[in-house]
Amino acid sequence: MRVLLSAYDSRGGVEPLVGLAVRLRELGAEVRVCAPPDEEFAKRLAGVGVEMVPTGRSVRALVTGRTPPSPAGVPRRAAELAAAFYDNVTAAAEGCDVLVATGLVPAVAGVKAAAEKLGIRYVYASYQPVSLPSPHHPPMPRPGRPLPSDVTDNQVLWDRDAQDAQAVFGEAVNTHRASVGLPPVGNVRDHVFTDTPWLATDPVLAPWQRPADLDVVQTGAWVLPDGRPLPADLMAFLNAGTPPVYVGFGSIPMRDPQGVAREVVEAIRAQGRRAVVSRGWADLDLIDDREDCFVVGEVNHQALFRRVAAVVHHGGAGTTTTATWAGAPQVVVPQGGDQPYFAGRVARLGIGAAHDGPTPTAGSLSAALRTALTPETRERAAAVAAEFRTDGAAVAAKLLCDAVNCGRPPLSA
Repeated sequence: MRVLLSAYDSRGGVEPLVGLAVRLRELGAEVRVCAPPDEEFAKRLAGVGVEMVPTGRSVRALVTGRTPPSPAGVPRRAAELAAAFYDNVTAAAEGCDVLVATGLVPAVAGVKAAAEKLGIRYVYASYQPVSLPSPHHPPMPRPGRPLPSDVTDNQVLWDRDAQDAQAVFGEAVNTHRASVGLPPVGNVRDHVFTDTPWLATDPVLAPWQRPADLDVVQTGAWVLPDGRPLPADLMAFLNAGTPPVYVGFGSIPMRDPQGVAREVVEAIRAQGRRAVVSRGWADLDLIDDREDCFVVGEVNHQALFRRVAAVVHHGGAGTTTTATWAGAPQVVVPQGGDQPYFAGRVARLGIGAAHDGPTPTAGSLSAALRTALTPETRERAAAVAAEFRTDGAAVAAKLLCDAVNCGRPPLSA
């Protein structure tokens, strides 16, 4: 059995494919991954022995460039992504039985077109419920298309979302489809999602609510135990005092990274805690030379989060999942996309606090930390961690293998 996995996303969107790839290989499958050409992605996949096919532009360079991506440039980037993923997937998928796609719509549309052209099974997977149409939640805004403030009916908003997706991506996707001899599609969103999308989230942290029009297959989160040791100097810092508070914003750029670092560290110090500051794509750094702070780059978050008093982060699906699995209390400072959803889930589950707005101050973050650092929050975080399903990648891998072996579409868990 041969499987090709694809994603155009940040680290949090590529990491789940690492887990799925490993579980597929344990079942005897051959696996390749099409992903952005960022060095950290290639290094992570190489570390588990999975071949990566670099596809599209560097996500980090796009996000952190001098000129941030603008809504006006979306159609051009969409056309580039659709073509790049179609070309690379078509070349890499020779002999494949299944294509699994996640990430940005135009990249997924390129994968879907390749699956149609090659006659290969296709599965779309999401890492957050709020990207899938449901009467229980509104859609996330499309680039340059905010949700109307006077509309509260979720079905109306999802109907509009389909129109917005078509307006933003339709021309680019259909132009590419025509170039490879495929008919146009009138609803790009539903075309790439299909009627049976997969949801790779933990059912406690991010459940799928029924009824809904989609027959969603919730597999559980695609996580993989990470056995990499923490660096010796970080271990020395952790062992030298009480558990610190971790702060990091992953792939989110910051307009004033030094200002954000200052506010965050002051808030942590106000609680009498030490700090571990993750550089991330915002390039956060230490604000002084005091010994109560330590800066890290790429590290094993699973191991680190089990050693900290709390995790302050942006609320991306990957970081929220890892912190929840680790049983670490959280403070989520959502910046956009699916992050407000995860901030709300953390607060509702009682495993941390949702910061009000994307810009933390020493005062606002200190107040949120007071909630996260209570014994009650830590006990609740540990209880939720005990319920966390770690078999999501194995479930998904078995579904794919069963579908190929039985000659039927992989539709249900």
